[in-house]
Formats: sequence, structure tokens, C-alpha cells
Amino acid sequence: MKPDELNAGNIVEFIADIFERRGAESYLGEPVTMSEHMLQGAWLAEQDGAPEELVAAALLHDIGHYTSEFGTYSPDDVEDKHHDEAGGEMLAPFFPPVIVECVRLHVSAKRYLCATDPTYFSKLSPASVHTLSLQGGPMSAEEVAEFRSNPFHDEAVRVRIWDEGGKIANMKTRAFRDYVPLLERVVKKFAAEGG
Repeated sequence: MKPDELNAGNIVEFIADIFERRGAESYLGEPVTMSEHMLQGAWLAEQDGAPEELVAAALLHDIGHYTSEFGTYSPDDVEDKHHDEAGGEMLAPFFPPVIVECVRLHVSAKRYLCATDPTYFSKLSPASVHTLSLQGGPMSAEEVAEFRSNPFHDEAVRVRIWDEGGKIANMKTRAFRDYVPLLERVVKKFAAEGG
């Protein structure tokens, strides 16, 4: 399916197809696959009592690894592939701003946390440390102020924490198909509100 053929009625199935076709790909040198990582993020969000929109954001936060025009990440990369922007752009027509911004900001949230929480850097996996260097390192004071000006920065930080936690080999979670009704509700509500 081509991007110009996507609509509120088929976007969830399009994403499900991506998960099923490409979810078994390795995740940035981590001990989990790409789909396991995103499913773990959603599961952690659920365990934290997050609202549906944030569960969806945690589930979809790395969708840009599949849709970035710069290709998927490799541990040998020397430049950022902007999967955060690619994911946000793909979701924007169909999902509410809180989800889109959490996806778009989850890399910035890592940089923000590394700049504002002295303990956060030690929680990063080696692959996350490597990508941090490609993504600009910890934020400057000016970047922190700009990040905090986004109305969804707190939600993006929550998604980032679930993101970093979602790298556990053999963790039991729901399957992607279990989240299809949730995603469909979120898309339908956004469309009904004029999205």
C-alpha cells in the first residue's frame, strides 16, 4: 500500500502489516526484535496505568525505523536516520497530536533526560548510548527550554522511559493484534473530532 492510499479506515491494518512483515528484524543490537521492543513499551505503559493514547504512543514510538527515507538503523551508522521525525510524519494524519508528538519527541526526550536527570545516562543500553551521540548528545540549556515548551513534553518523557525499559529478552507481552482495537478506537475518535 502506498502512502497516498492510507486513510483512517486502513492505517491500523497498514501498521499491523508492517509489524508482521518486519517486526522480527533485530533492534539496534539489543537482545529483542523491533516488534518485541515496541510491544514491551506498550506493555510497560499499560502496567503504569497510562491512558490509551500513551499506550498507543509507546507501541508506535519506533514505527519510523520502518518508514524513514534514510533506511533502518545499523550499529555501524555514523549519522542519525531521523526515525522519530519519519514516524511522527506517517502518523500525523490519523492519530491525535499527543501520540504524534510522543513519537516525534522520543529521541529528544532521551537527550532531555540525559541533560536534566543525572541518573538517566547510566540507564541507557550501549546501543542507546551510541545513538545518543548520533542524535546530538544531551541537550543544551536552550534545547531543554525549547523541549519544555512543547505541550506534550511530559508525555514524551513517559514514553521515553517505557522505551528504554523495553529491551528485555523473553519478556511476555501482548501480541500486536491485541492492540488493534485500541488503535482503531484512537484513530476513530481522532477522525470524529475532525482530525
